[in-house]
Amino acid sequence: MFFSTIIQRAINWVSRSKISVTGSIIVAILLPVLAISFTFDYFGFIENPYFGFLIYVFMAPLFVLGLILVFVGAVLMPGREDLGIYAFEYFKEQLSRPGRYTRVRRLIYFTIAITLFCGFLVGVVAYGTFRYTASNSFCGQFCHKVMEPEYTTYKNSPHSKVACVECHFGKDATWAERSKFTGIKQLFAVTTNSYSRPILAPIKALRPGRKTCEECHRPEKFQGLMLYSKDSFLPDKNNTKVQTIMIMKVGSGDIEGRTAHGIHWHVSEHQQVFYRAADWAREVITEVRVVESGKKDVVFERIPDSNQDPAPAAIGKLRKMDCVDCHNRPTHIFLQPDEALDRKIAADLIPRYLPYIKAQSLKAITGNYSSTKMARIQISRKLQDWYRTNYPELIQKNPGLLEKAIQGAIGAYEENVFPDMNVTWGTYKSFLGHANGSGCFRCHGKLREKKTRKIISSDCDLCHVILAKDQVGPDILKILKGDQR
Repeated sequence: MFFSTIIQRAINWVSRSKISVTGSIIVAILLPVLAISFTFDYFGFIENPYFGFLIYVFMAPLFVLGLILVFVGAVLMPGREDLGIYAFEYFKEQLSRPGRYTRVRRLIYFTIAITLFCGFLVGVVAYGTFRYTASNSFCGQFCHKVMEPEYTTYKNSPHSKVACVECHFGKDATWAERSKFTGIKQLFAVTTNSYSRPILAPIKALRPGRKTCEECHRPEKFQGLMLYSKDSFLPDKNNTKVQTIMIMKVGSGDIEGRTAHGIHWHVSEHQQVFYRAADWAREVITEVRVVESGKKDVVFERIPDSNQDPAPAAIGKLRKMDCVDCHNRPTHIFLQPDEALDRKIAADLIPRYLPYIKAQSLKAITGNYSSTKMARIQISRKLQDWYRTNYPELIQKNPGLLEKAIQGAIGAYEENVFPDMNVTWGTYKSFLGHANGSGCFRCHGKLREKKTRKIISSDCDLCHVILAKDQVGPDILKILKGDQR
């Protein structure tokens, strides 16, 4: 009896305004749908980025809007009648009558329960929305075409088990807030088709490199030497395997009493390195400044290419060197065609015993294709035509051999080239190392000290000692494995 009276009066209270009626209809329709959808999403019954968008970016805000309309319409914009059971005069009258206190208390409890329930729903909605917009599926799959290059390379990277938000804004509230506002701008760019192709590296929008990287990688443990081995395959008939073996001088900064040395000397806190670039991509360095407490700054300037060509003008402020100035693509790693094929052959995704497969695959995947679909067709056609012309018997005896090679070559292409986003071989360069004169050689051998005119050394032994370079079965590897026969 009591609850039926409460429900009846609540209906009367809501129906006093068209606004509150509209809000109650929205709430009544969305509440069961939202509850079921949230349950499906929470337990992972449906894995689709657009399903999450429907729940947290469309239905959830609309549900909250319905609650707001109910409150605004019933409390702030009622009809001609009084507010009924929720009016101050009503409670005053009920409390002044003997024996009515229990009834009023029940009304208060009911009101508090409804309020808490609505607050709980809003909290769940807010948390779910935040969780969804911070998920990998939202970051990489929602805007499928736009983020396809970054998401594809992320899945193939050493950091594929690390959530996108762990690096892009971490646990810092300031960077989280900044990322959300940046995300709104990016969604607008996608909606209006005004985003850049390819996507520019967000140098200024990222958290400081050391603050991000050092959440997992401990700089105090960077020390000593590291053995590095790389397998490659020559573009000859036998796809000959060659190996490069070197000792990397990892070194360390001046941490825990150690003297800064080796590769990680660059992140020393005792003698900090700053630089200025002439381009957004930071490929042309025009100034390097070494700052050490108690000493005058040591300044290096770029050497002009010739006496007639002055050094390019610098832009922007001095930037303190950190992890991402060398490890600029720690997750979104785009390979060159030669290395992409080497990895497929090493993993036996491209059969090495197929004659000239490295050379022919290299020709096929470096063609200029207008779309990924066209690339698949042309890569397949080129390889089929060449092998049917030059090795028809081999292909006839092993029909699945060429097909496996074709799929491996297509995989090497699709993991690194994205025509729709104007991403091709070499669009995104890696500064780790010094391939094609980039990376280390942006500064080493290119700048000289202003006073002494001494050039920053480009001596190989500064960072590594090469034990074998593209050798077949190098002796040093046999020694390291204990096989000296």
